[in-house]
Amino acid sequence: MRDPHEGLATDGCIRTGASRDRVPSAFEQVVLDATSAFDDLRRREAIDTDAALLLYGSVATGMAEPGRSDVDLIAIGVEKEHAAALSRELSHAHRSVCREVAIAVAGRHDHEGPGDEAYGNRVFLRHYCVPLLGHSPVGDDRFPGDARAARGFNGDIRHALDRWRQAGTADAAALGRLVGRKTLLATAGLVSVTEGTWSTDRATAAARWRRHRPDLAGELDQLLAWCDGAAASANDLRDAVADDGVVSRIAEDFANRIGLWDI
Repeated sequence: MRDPHEGLATDGCIRTGASRDRVPSAFEQVVLDATSAFDDLRRREAIDTDAALLLYGSVATGMAEPGRSDVDLIAIGVEKEHAAALSRELSHAHRSVCREVAIAVAGRHDHEGPGDEAYGNRVFLRHYCVPLLGHSPVGDDRFPGDARAARGFNGDIRHALDRWRQAGTADAAALGRLVGRKTLLATAGLVSVTEGTWSTDRATAAARWRRHRPDLAGELDQLLAWCDGAAASANDLRDAVADDGVVSRIAEDFANRIGLWDI
């Protein structure tokens, strides 16, 4: 869901609508239960005392729709099995409110260091995540919405393309959604840097990049449809990730205008 508050502040730094105060009332109990369950794990010393739980996505920006949206969380300093078990428990308990309570796991040091990936993680934690329990591992410094931030978010697009090619088309629908989401996020970075704006919204990215690359209009629409739930066919997916496909061309644009991770 598009965050209407996302953009650039007057000083050129990223602005978003992520705030604890914007959690929709329909999702409030989900957030409270997740926080309580996480705190219980911490008190029982099942996870470290300095672990943290953060909320992001449409629930954090107030744009979530009951029954259609996920509740997206990040657990820092938590073992994957604890996060997975908590995700299953909360998803079942709140299945009438949200599609899933998804808990991603991040390491305590994933945001540290000079590299693009670490920088992108710092930007994401600072501007897109709301601490629910514990503290965010990044400070209060704000980040510019520029090429470095766009590269930190999606400079791995060519490496992602290599993985998608190797994955094959056995589960074309699931992979198509992943391809659509990641590629359009990279496209959002292209739009932001090219137009001097800032957005991570996929629909906006598809609409705006058509004006710069009208030759990709149909393919961009297809990627957006996959994001919105349309099932990718095996043939369409193979075309998208081919050497001359839309993902390769977006990756080339990204490399030329913004740059890729050096990994």
